[in-house]
Amino acid sequence: MILPFIKPFRLQEGDTVAVIAPASPPNLDNLERGIEFLQGLGLNVIRGKSLTNINGYLAGTDEERLQDLHEAFLDPEVKAIICACGGYGTGRIAAKIDYEMIRHHPKIFWGYSDITFLHTAIRQEAGLVTFHGPMLGSDIGKEDTHPLSKKCFQQIFQPTEWSYTEDISPLEVVVEGKADGPLVGGNLSLLVSTLGTKFEIDTKDKLLLIEDVNEEPRAVDRMLNQLYMAGKLDDASGMVIGDFADCIPKRDLSLALHEVIDHYVKLANKPAMKDFQMGHCNPHIAVPLGVQATLDTTEKKLSVDSGLM
Repeated sequence: MILPFIKPFRLQEGDTVAVIAPASPPNLDNLERGIEFLQGLGLNVIRGKSLTNINGYLAGTDEERLQDLHEAFLDPEVKAIICACGGYGTGRIAAKIDYEMIRHHPKIFWGYSDITFLHTAIRQEAGLVTFHGPMLGSDIGKEDTHPLSKKCFQQIFQPTEWSYTEDISPLEVVVEGKADGPLVGGNLSLLVSTLGTKFEIDTKDKLLLIEDVNEEPRAVDRMLNQLYMAGKLDDASGMVIGDFADCIPKRDLSLALHEVIDHYVKLANKPAMKDFQMGHCNPHIAVPLGVQATLDTTEKKLSVDSGLM
């Protein structure tokens, strides 16, 4: 389904945001500090009913987590939805989400990691621009959170175009060139889990962002190979390679992570750079998904349109 992209409206001081946990339950201490951070930005915070529920590795039943998501989008007082953490479980509710309702009630939706499944589904089924960024329980509420991670939240208050350059972190060119298109993607494991479903990631003429955590190089190899064989790397106009935290081998015989990533990126032969501080890292730089972006390896720059109206 091809839908025109909808950008949500900007936040203003005094606006209400909903904090929900559509995947796993958050660390409660980090969650409270994260909520205090949002309140410090001048925002009123309400909590999803199942925010602190525990159902194994899930924050409540599928029905409870789905209800929190629906209620947050339907509530006219809520102007943004911030996910508490990732973990596991968003794919379990994706087929039950009312995407037509979301399309008619667009608002800021923010998260990453397991939330990648929802980013992909919401963008492709509802046409809504969403934000891939640090979350309360897993990032912002930690005592060592980098100031840049917190500063990223300013982009939901003011519509601004911005660029990621080596002023933020050193970048390595894997394939030279210039590419543009809507920025899509997120967590590699979750992107692969969409294949063969109605929410299969569409990378045609798009810049593909990938990142992951706690996956051995052999697992990253398997997932990139699957994306490659499914045509997703060839379809992409270029690749933005984020952080692969703790993706180290646990066996003596292994390829290095950079060998695995470079192999598939070079097979696709599309402009690509790596080492973007996006993903399970500190700092974690937030980006809107679904907006136009340009990757230029000569200038070593990723330029991204505003994610707001």
